[in-house]
Amino acid sequence: MRLDFLQSHAWQVSLGRFIILLATAFVIGLPWHVELYTLVAALFGYSLWSLVSLYQVQAWLRSRRRRPPPEDRGVWSDISAYVYQQLRAERSRKRRLIALLRAFREAAAALPDGVVVLTRGRSIVWFNEAASSLLGLSPRRDRHAHIDAFLPEPARAWIAAPAPQEPLREVPSPADAKVRLSFRLIPYAREHLLLVVRDVTPLARLEQVRRDFVANVSHELRTPLTVLHGYLEMLDAESAPQLAPVMEDLRGQSRRMTQIVEDLLTLSRLDAQQKPPSERVPMRALLSTLRREAEALSQGRHQIALLRESELDLLGAADYLHSAFSNLISNAVRYTPAGGRIEISWRAGEDGGARFAVADTGVGIPPEHLPRISERFYRVSTSRSRETGGTGLGLSIVKHVLQLHDARLEIQSEVGVGSTFSGLFGRERLLAPQSMVEAG
Repeated sequence: MRLDFLQSHAWQVSLGRFIILLATAFVIGLPWHVELYTLVAALFGYSLWSLVSLYQVQAWLRSRRRRPPPEDRGVWSDISAYVYQQLRAERSRKRRLIALLRAFREAAAALPDGVVVLTRGRSIVWFNEAASSLLGLSPRRDRHAHIDAFLPEPARAWIAAPAPQEPLREVPSPADAKVRLSFRLIPYAREHLLLVVRDVTPLARLEQVRRDFVANVSHELRTPLTVLHGYLEMLDAESAPQLAPVMEDLRGQSRRMTQIVEDLLTLSRLDAQQKPPSERVPMRALLSTLRREAEALSQGRHQIALLRESELDLLGAADYLHSAFSNLISNAVRYTPAGGRIEISWRAGEDGGARFAVADTGVGIPPEHLPRISERFYRVSTSRSRETGGTGLGLSIVKHVLQLHDARLEIQSEVGVGSTFSGLFGRERLLAPQSMVEAG
């Protein structure tokens, strides 16, 4: 066994002192033949001196004054020096962390967006000045308070959801109803959440201007397009056979522009709608209607299947839901080659909700297009969309309708295999079948 500690200077000094002390005691007791007593006395004195040294080290450790450790050129001195070195390194590390934390808090305080640090139970830990002004928080009064007391009603329901995914947009501020806020919840660490609050009032005003412009232009275009389409239908191609292809192309483009205007007006109405009418939507009847529409659109070119695995009804606007579901089915028919399969399904979800889905065996969507596929006028293939008569607004309408019903759009697709478009509804939007209600 290697005795590396013997190579330490402190141990050499301490062992040297101990050996010299014992030798001196032995020599002193030797003339009187009391060597044993002098050795015991020396050991007792050495133990007492060690206890005094240990007490000095303890007193130095407990002392708040940053003074050097006691020196006696022994093991205790070496231990004290090592602890002193570690304490200095720890103090230096602590100063760096404090400086970093101060810089972080100053940067967070200077952010124009409100930042609120919450516990998992949604108690307020810290917030910056922007959050104080946007939510009406007081640094002295509202620390450790529950955040729900300072949120508007839509934000309370959103933050109380098991896992809020998309940011909450254009919510009136509790401090000023004219100010529009967006909320984003970011989990971090293990026991904390970060609530980011942004003032989107200028963006909301620009969005309102855009909506008004689109609605006005679409409304103004509707009348001249109707007149133009009417005159085109009145023209007889038989009187001028050479113009027949041109007339057919004009009619097709007129119908397409009319459909774009109608879709834009629908989106404008959806944008202006805060909450849809709350009425029972019988899913059994709606699914049967959707299947008939799919078969009419397909004209026998596809295999249409309907899977109804749930008898639950929906609470919402029947017209809006029918429009959204019809758009999904129309897209499936439009982009599925002849001989393919289209499946319409209504199933109960694992979390107590329900799922409406339209699955096809069509061409599929490349993964790079999926994040933007529901944007207005976004097209995976412009030429293919025009050939099939698409306006580029169908999925935008679907997404808006689902958001109005507190649902979300989920898209799964693989090129060459097919796509599945699903609307996921929460349990609060589900109703027991009418027959069960009447029986109860």
